[in-house]
Amino acid sequence: MKTTPLFSKRIVDWYDIHGRKQLPWQLNKTPYKVWISEIMLQQTQVATVIPYFNQFLARFPDVLSLANAEQDEVLHFWTGLGYYARARNLHKAAQQIRDKFNGHFPTEFQQVLDLPGIGPSTAGAILSLSLGQHHAILDGNVKRVLARHGAIAGWPGKKPVEQALWTLSHEHTPKDNVQKYNQAMMDIGATICTRSKPNCPICPVAIDCKAQLSGKQSEFPGKKPKKPLPEKVAWLLVMTYQDQVLLNKRPPAGIWGGLWCFPEFKTKKQLNEYLVQENITFDNEIELPGFRHTFSHFHLDIQPIFIAVSGQKDHRVMEQNTSLWYNLPNPQKVGLASATERVLASLRSILNEE
Repeated sequence: MKTTPLFSKRIVDWYDIHGRKQLPWQLNKTPYKVWISEIMLQQTQVATVIPYFNQFLARFPDVLSLANAEQDEVLHFWTGLGYYARARNLHKAAQQIRDKFNGHFPTEFQQVLDLPGIGPSTAGAILSLSLGQHHAILDGNVKRVLARHGAIAGWPGKKPVEQALWTLSHEHTPKDNVQKYNQAMMDIGATICTRSKPNCPICPVAIDCKAQLSGKQSEFPGKKPKKPLPEKVAWLLVMTYQDQVLLNKRPPAGIWGGLWCFPEFKTKKQLNEYLVQENITFDNEIELPGFRHTFSHFHLDIQPIFIAVSGQKDHRVMEQNTSLWYNLPNPQKVGLASATERVLASLRSILNEE
């Protein structure tokens, strides 16, 4: 009777023929490069990450260059990738590596796990992919492959489901060829065992995949219970002076933490009261195109209000440490929220028409 090869052997054999081997972080691998790529790839597709990774590594080629940089510059090179806490944690972790490990990326699992922004799967991925250490991983792609293959019911965000998937991951992860296996599992989840319309006919483990055999691929993994997202409103003050526009730095925690954004108000009345309180004079105001920005936990309906001030006295807001007159023709290298960039594009369009 013919036996089915081990799960891990089929995965590794598939990788030898079909796996991705020429991504920027796979060439001349180091723990640092793999770390940066793994953080960028959280919630972000490979095609989007590649140009960001290349630009980031060109500016921050090693731990020390990242650790010694200003946070604003780090966020600037992250602008557009979203989930900015990832960039802030990268910066903090680099500073810890500089101070605790003399700038050398740690090679022990617990040391890596203790760094800001790194969980067990990311720590395992860094050490297995760059150094060949034997560690299981469980990112979103791997969860999907294992949940379908083993028909593990339930949403992976629930602890019992996640633990069942970790158990499978440990059971399947081979001691040999762990680099190939872990990379292949991520590749298969990203390119074959996709969220919708998985390409089962070319999957190396389809023959004994319980979800595929029962025709229930869409039921695994279980989906997160949906709740209607609350809606909020933000009025943004887009105030220009000559070729500059006023931005405020957000607090380090919370949405858009540490990024530069327009002054924000909950109501139009509050915005108007601010202009009166600061005795800011201007000719007229223009409503820029409004739009909805959706976070994981709420919708934010944004309405930007554009005014142009001409008097030097209205320029004094610059004196505040958390304010910046952002130069439109020659922008400073600071981190901008994606919503800020969108409003800036609308503003430039209006100014170019004048």
